[in-house]
Amino acid sequence: MEGWNQIEAAVLIWIQENIRTELLDKLMIFLSAINNSGMIAIVAVILLLIWRRYRHVGVAAFASLFVEFIFVNVFLKNLVQRTRPYVVNEALTLLGDMPSDFSFPSGHTGSAFAVAVVMYLCMPRKYGISALVIAALVALSRIYNGAHYPTDVLGALAIAILTGVLAWRLVYPWAEKWLHKAEDAKKE
Repeated sequence: MEGWNQIEAAVLIWIQENIRTELLDKLMIFLSAINNSGMIAIVAVILLLIWRRYRHVGVAAFASLFVEFIFVNVFLKNLVQRTRPYVVNEALTLLGDMPSDFSFPSGHTGSAFAVAVVMYLCMPRKYGISALVIAALVALSRIYNGAHYPTDVLGALAIAILTGVLAWRLVYPWAEKWLHKAEDAKKE
C-alpha cells in the first residue's frame, strides 16, 4: 500500500506544481467549503423535503445520505485510518481548512454524490445533471486542494453510487406511495 500512496502523492504534487493557479485555488477552496460537514448535501435534502412535488425524492436522498454518512464517516474512516496526503508528504501544501479526521474515503465526495445520484435517478435531467456536476466539482476540489488521495475520492464515489441506487430502488417507491396516500387522505 505504501508504494500506491507514493504514486498518488506524486499525482497530487504534479497537480500542485502544474495546475494550481491563484484563481483556481480560490474556486477549489470555495467548492470544498460549500460541502463542509455535508452542508450542500443537507441543504439539498431539506429543499427537496420542503418542495412538495419532490418530497419523495427528499426522503430517498435523506436515506442515501444517512447510510453514506454512517458507512463512510463512522465506519470506514475509523477502520482504514488512512493518513491525509499533506501529512505524509511535506512537499504538498493543503489548501483550505485542515480536516481533523482520516482520509479514506472522502466525506465531502460521498455526501455530495449520495444526494446527487438520487436526484439524477428520480428527477428531471436538468436537476440531476446539475447535482452531479456540483458533486463532481466538490470531488475534484478535494484532490486539487491536497486534502485527499484520488482513491479516497473514488472510494467515496463508489459508496455514494451504491447508497444512491439502493435509495432509488428501495426508498423512493415506498416514499412516493406513502406521500401520495397521505395527500389523498388530506383531500378526503
